[in-house]
Amino acid sequence: MAASLSAAEWAARRQNMVESQLRTFDVTDLAVLAAFNTIPREKYVAPSAIASAYLDREVPAAGTPKRTLLPPAVLARLLQSARIKSGEKALDVAGGPGYSAAIMSALEVDVTSLDAGPIAPDAGPFAIILVNGAFERRPDELLNLLADGGRLIGVEAISGAPKAVLVEKVGGGFSRRVLFDANCTRLDEFRRAPGFIF
Repeated sequence: MAASLSAAEWAARRQNMVESQLRTFDVTDLAVLAAFNTIPREKYVAPSAIASAYLDREVPAAGTPKRTLLPPAVLARLLQSARIKSGEKALDVAGGPGYSAAIMSALEVDVTSLDAGPIAPDAGPFAIILVNGAFERRPDELLNLLADGGRLIGVEAISGAPKAVLVEKVGGGFSRRVLFDANCTRLDEFRRAPGFIF
């Protein structure tokens, strides 16, 4: 049934997502709200989950079995926390079919998508790095790609309950700030190495 919705019906669902999920989760940045109201999330969701395209939950991504789309409110809060400026260079990590990249493009940044494979050492530096999922270890290979003043945003699941974090590179070092509780799929690329059992 959801697949047969008209463009106007999808637009109404998108507007409702912005009003009832994003605004109520302290997303106040007008550019971020406008981007979420513009990009059709239903086009990036796996067909089997199309009815859930605008629910505030993680959903399977289209065309990429191992990827999911972050809950809209989590993604919006992460992007708002990064204080994105027009013209900045961004890296979208594990974004699957590109919903988060499309949102960042709507925010007028130059986006490079990296969904699989090694991270090129000559890529970057980036002002913004978005990790679409949780990392169980410190993502040093991404932190090394940050420009001075650059910000990495994602969900940290290193210890305790997962938290959305903002990591900023300042003068060769890094500062980390916990933003809010968030739970999402742990990315295989950033899993902890299994420990030894004696």
